[in-house]
Amino acid sequence: MMQKRISMSGLRPLVLAGVVLLLSTAVAIAQSNSSDKNDKARESATTKLRIEVVAGDKDAPVANASVYVRFAESGGFLRKDKKIEMSLKTSQEGIAKAPEIRRGKVLIQVVAPGWKTFGQWYTLEKDEETIKIKLEKPPHWY
Repeated sequence: MMQKRISMSGLRPLVLAGVVLLLSTAVAIAQSNSSDKNDKARESATTKLRIEVVAGDKDAPVANASVYVRFAESGGFLRKDKKIEMSLKTSQEGIAKAPEIRRGKVLIQVVAPGWKTFGQWYTLEKDEETIKIKLEKPPHWY
C-alpha cells in the first residue's frame, strides 16, 4: 500500500481558498442583513390614517357609516402576503380614525344607508394622512 504524503506547501493553497470563501460568505451575509434591515424599516413605516366622510350638496358629515380599510402585509421571503381588513365606524362628525397602518396601497370602502357605496385605492406615503370622501346620492330606480 502506498500512502500519499501531503506536504505543508500543498495545503497552503487549500487553506487560503477556504479562508477567502469564508470571508466572502461573511461579507455577503452582512450585506444582505443590512439590506433586509433597510427593507424592513421601509415596510415598517406606518401612517396614522384619518378618514372624513361627507355627503350631499352641503357636505354634511355622515355619522355611523361603515368604513373598511384593506391592505396587504408583507409575509417575507417564503410566505404569502397577509391580507388585513379593518372595520371602522364614523363619529357624529363623520370622522373615522384608523390605528397606525403600513404605508403603501390601501383600499378604502365606505357604506352608509341612503348613499351610494364608495370604494377607491389610495397610496399612503406620509406619517399622518387625512382622506376626505364625499358620498353621492344613489341612482333613482323607477
